[in-house]
Amino acid sequence: MDANQQQSPAGAYLAFVERQLTADGCATRWEDWAGVPVLVGRRGEFRMRWMGTKLHLFTVAAAVPEITVPAISGFTDQVMKYAKDTKGGLPVGFQNGIGAFPLLVSDRVDPAAVQWAEAQQRVKFACMTRPVVVDSSRQYVGMYRGKPMIGRVYASYFDQKGAAYFHGQGQ
Repeated sequence: MDANQQQSPAGAYLAFVERQLTADGCATRWEDWAGVPVLVGRRGEFRMRWMGTKLHLFTVAAAVPEITVPAISGFTDQVMKYAKDTKGGLPVGFQNGIGAFPLLVSDRVDPAAVQWAEAQQRVKFACMTRPVVVDSSRQYVGMYRGKPMIGRVYASYFDQKGAAYFHGQGQ
């Protein structure tokens, strides 16, 4: 991310998220996704109470000009494919799974996009995503914070990581 991007509210928020991820022990790096700088954070964690599984948690964040439902939905699909393609090791479902926080930040946010992110966790076989929509003009973070039927064993972990990574700069 260049100096101009860091000085925008969205850029400052992404820098905050990068600091939070690093402080929590995530490996972080910046990638170029079709000309858009994208922050990628990753960590893996094994817990017996998760039925002896390892969860690979990806956080993928980008600043965009505007967030709509198609934008966050499409980004969520991209992040899930990226996580599956880069996880490595055993295939998902064999004592390991993927969790992801696809995060978009902008000062122009369609309220329907916030509602979409807050409505539910998105689940595919052994892969769970909690999309995050950040309205940098209102300093509002929208994401699902409930207890889903599928993946319920991981719910408190997602809640804990979401609070640690995305809240704090007035959110």
